[in-house]
Amino acid sequence: MSLKMDHRHKITTNNSVRTHFALSPAAKLIRASLLAGMAGSLSFNAYAQQEAQEKVTEVEQDVEIISVTGTRRTIQDQIAIKREATTVVDGLSAEDIGDLPALSIGEALESITGAASHRENGGATEITIRGLGPFLSATHINGREATNGSGDRSVNFSQFPSELVKKIAIYKTQDASMIEGGVAGVIALETVSPLDYGKQRVQGEVKLNYNPDESNVENSLQSDTGYRGTFSYVDQFEFDNGQAIGVSFGVQRQDISQPEAEYRSSSPSGSSLWACLNDPTNTNEGFYRSSAGDCEDQVNGSNNQGYQTAIDPETGKAESDGTPYAWTGSSRSYRQNETSDERDAIFFAMQYQPSSEWDINFDAQISDRTQKEARHDLIFLQKRATPGLTGPTLVTNDVGGILHWEGEERIESAGEQFSREENYQGYGINIEHTLTDRLTVNLDLAYSKTEREELQISNRGRTADRNLFSWDMGDEIPHFTLTDFDVTDISNFTDSLRTRLDRENVRENEVKSARIDFNYALEGDVFTSIEGGIRASELSFIQFGGSQGNGSRNEYTIGDDSALEILQGCQIDFPESDFLSSVSDGNLVTNVDSSGNVIESGTGSSWATYDNVCFSQAVAATDSDYTGEFGYPDVEYENAGTIDVTEKTTSVYLMANYDTEMFGKFIRGNFGLRIVDTDVTSVGFRTNYTVDVDETTGAVTLETGDTLERTKSGGGYTKYLPSFNLVVDYSENILFRAGIYRGMSRADPSDLGYDRDFVTDDQSVALSLSDLLTVDGSGNPDTQPLMSWNYDLAFEWYPNEDSILALSLYYKQFQGGFQQQTVIEDYVVGGETVSLPVTNSVTTDDDSEILGLEASFSYRWDNGIGVKFGYNYADTDFEFQDSLYGDTFITDVDGNTTQITDGIIEPGSVPGFSEHVFSSQLYYQIGDFDTAVIYKYRSEYFQPYTSNGTRLRYVDAVGVWEMRASYKINEHFRIKAEAINLFSAPKSQDFFVEDNLGEVNDYGPRLFLGMSFKL
Repeated sequence: MSLKMDHRHKITTNNSVRTHFALSPAAKLIRASLLAGMAGSLSFNAYAQQEAQEKVTEVEQDVEIISVTGTRRTIQDQIAIKREATTVVDGLSAEDIGDLPALSIGEALESITGAASHRENGGATEITIRGLGPFLSATHINGREATNGSGDRSVNFSQFPSELVKKIAIYKTQDASMIEGGVAGVIALETVSPLDYGKQRVQGEVKLNYNPDESNVENSLQSDTGYRGTFSYVDQFEFDNGQAIGVSFGVQRQDISQPEAEYRSSSPSGSSLWACLNDPTNTNEGFYRSSAGDCEDQVNGSNNQGYQTAIDPETGKAESDGTPYAWTGSSRSYRQNETSDERDAIFFAMQYQPSSEWDINFDAQISDRTQKEARHDLIFLQKRATPGLTGPTLVTNDVGGILHWEGEERIESAGEQFSREENYQGYGINIEHTLTDRLTVNLDLAYSKTEREELQISNRGRTADRNLFSWDMGDEIPHFTLTDFDVTDISNFTDSLRTRLDRENVRENEVKSARIDFNYALEGDVFTSIEGGIRASELSFIQFGGSQGNGSRNEYTIGDDSALEILQGCQIDFPESDFLSSVSDGNLVTNVDSSGNVIESGTGSSWATYDNVCFSQAVAATDSDYTGEFGYPDVEYENAGTIDVTEKTTSVYLMANYDTEMFGKFIRGNFGLRIVDTDVTSVGFRTNYTVDVDETTGAVTLETGDTLERTKSGGGYTKYLPSFNLVVDYSENILFRAGIYRGMSRADPSDLGYDRDFVTDDQSVALSLSDLLTVDGSGNPDTQPLMSWNYDLAFEWYPNEDSILALSLYYKQFQGGFQQQTVIEDYVVGGETVSLPVTNSVTTDDDSEILGLEASFSYRWDNGIGVKFGYNYADTDFEFQDSLYGDTFITDVDGNTTQITDGIIEPGSVPGFSEHVFSSQLYYQIGDFDTAVIYKYRSEYFQPYTSNGTRLRYVDAVGVWEMRASYKINEHFRIKAEAINLFSAPKSQDFFVEDNLGEVNDYGPRLFLGMSFKL
């Protein structure tokens, strides 16, 4: 199924969709407007389009036909798509497969006003719309839901090659026929429908990839250059009996590197980053403790303390209220990467029309992607406070971020061998049947599945003693000074050699769906058609558990005195020169003697490294538990760490389309209602227990069994989603647009799990299970969706086919937040049912708002120079509290809400929310030469972790430059040059609060040079 099938009324009115979106009419209308003198409304509705085409056929054959291609054609198509639509939509369309002006779907989407990406490995991955995070958006491929391997509902667009996608569009308002789930918007991708394409085409393209930051890396996984090879074929066959069949096929092979150099600190997702007390009067804990030890531990008392946000009932404030603190993690480190990124993708479609009443489409998309990294880390452990040194010399900024640190701690040379394999497959069949002149029925069946697996070897060699070192924050990353310690000498890291083999994040995400729609044309002067339909879908998500919760681990430690032999036998030269030079202020490490004189050996930006696989095999071979089989452990379904969620949804809708004249103005649009019913079932596993009752005392105890018990819980909801869209063609070149709809955004599948186990009270005699047990668990299958009312008002001016000025105001009112709540759940223990309270995350009834402004501008001069700008500004009062250092609340079973912590950090906003998003393009196209310079900017935003989405992590603002150029040699061949991240803009992240630097990723530019052919 294509966009024209699933979203036929969005591109234009009713039955003219094939003409509009499928055939990209902007260039044809240039010819029509110049030669036929088209008068009246240029609203691009169906009847005007057909009339224009009829007039074109009457033009004399010797008149020159204007042909528009390249960047200008792409921008004209963007303008035409926006103008023709009934909803607020922006999109990209390519005349031929492979002509989308970007290296990936993510980069292509970023060129659309209001869209921005989250960058990983230097490229665009998850997409935000209007500054709102991907969890508020939905992505459809050929009108169907797409799966992913992340455990959320976003889509990793780097999985799909842009060369095999024909059209992309972002729907920023919705109507009743659209699949629910996109509060911010719906991203729609479309592959080619061969009969609608209407011509035979054989295409191929080869792009060579060169990354300057790879040229100084001795990469064991990839050569200095990579490539992307693409081939596609489209053809149609007509038969004498009136039948027709079309086929299209596309394949791509990508084999490139993704260079990345990193500075890293311990992340806030677990228990490795603390707000340690920085109080000179407190010698029991913090940086001024009286004896050496971790700053979050007390000399006399408890461990894992730090700043205490729990509210003291006597003061009503946090227990540590008013005490200064500083953020410190378990470690700070540098990471050098050797990388490889391989992807094989196949897209196939067949379209069959046995008669004019039938249109049958089958399509398939398959993508296999493997990412590999050989990582080499230099790690400085850092939580330990040295009395008389760490506290007095500590320098922090206003938010508690450390700028200067001194102390004694261990140093590690660590390494990881990482691989992630992700396989996507999507299939669909769409059958459209015209029953009568007025009634059309459409049946669509679809299947989508993503599988992901991550394998990792983690190695460690460390110093036996704690060494004296300090570090200072530079302009972008820290720099370390060591006293008489050479980090390039591998013999310094012979203590506690260890290797771990992990298989983790093994996930399966599957969606099956079926829908049937009808379109009944009316003959009235106002209403043009009625649409309706029913859709049923089943989403399943499984994350397999193991010995480490979300995976399994084999761990080996050295069993004899061969540490130095292992290290020297596996040692390699440091793989990279000028490591992190673009973000550093000089040497990363400086080695000095006791008098402060610089020692050449150990001063620089490298350290002792080794081959990760060699090291791991050698260490494992010395372990007494080693069986001789070196491999990754298995995960298992029947495991306490397994998440198994099934979400069944049934939705129905009814919508009326209208197109009429009122007060001398042409108006069009639709209104309708979608009803969505969802049931969630979640399966988990917990320890099997037997209940014992003492016959004398009546005391109840539990005996732990040897097997796991399968448990199940669920939830559900029914939501009503009305919508209304209006377009007023005010004049020949000006239109007004309005839209109102109610949207919903579901919780991520990984958050709908059901993990429950029991903790027993062994300190007192229990006479019942309810006295004996408390519940320890996570996941809530009854999490309700985040609901919103959405309002859009737009003004659009189209002076000509190359120009647009569009202004949109939008307002979103959310109902929902995230809060801990205690509920009563029933459990069966040893055959007996017991009701116990459990505290979990729920969606609240809190109200919040988003107000935004979106602007688009495009203009082209006669000399071939053109510009295009897109800007989105948004403001919101939505608050996302950090679960560790924010204000947290709990609601008891009676509905009473109590604040339990008084946080020290400001709340985050909507996940993925950026206040400013800007994109611009300056292009020059004359004759066969076409070039463009692109700049994209996104202000800072809160990006949740997939492993723990309750902790705050901020991605700093960044602007990225891109360039592309092409030259058409002849009608068959074209050469292309493209560059991403031209000026090597790094990605910088802050943990818990802005200005507490957590991670810097330096990618460098990526360059592509290629040639394409068309036959």
